Amino acid sequence: MTFDTIDKQLIQLLQTDSKQTNKALSTKLNLSVTAVYERIKKLENQGVISRYVAMVNKAEVQKSFVAFCHIKLVKHSQDYVFQFEKEVANLNEVMECYHISGDYDYLLKVLVKDMEAFREFMVNKLTTINHIGSTHSMFVINEVKHSTVVTV
Repeated sequence: MTFDTIDKQLIQLLQTDSKQTNKALSTKLNLSVTAVYERIKKLENQGVISRYVAMVNKAEVQKSFVAFCHIKLVKHSQDYVFQFEKEVANLNEVMECYHISGDYDYLLKVLVKDMEAFREFMVNKLTTINHIGSTHSMFVINEVKHSTVVTV
């Protein structure tokens, strides 16, 4: 899909604050409220906008310990990959999971309260998943940049 300048601006505005009213957006874009509504509906229907979410302050909900875990499977068969992905998708502590190239097979972003909670997650949840050969974890010292905005 190709976007005109207004579509790009609209996407940017919605990613910054999706609770803006169509009236507020129409003022910023110099369009009618109806035109803004129709553009948003078009972006939703074409799958460009997939959902609207609230960003939660991790510290306020006691989930400010962030770890990245590299996972290596014992074997790369379709069954092992499918089973691992199915099970890891059900772990609430796992915020993101990527099948990656390189020395490891997966990269997980894990969010928990503290080191003790991370250990409990590793021992009682992650390492109980079948077919994991090895793990390697790193912990965030300071979040320098975190953005959900995709530039179009």
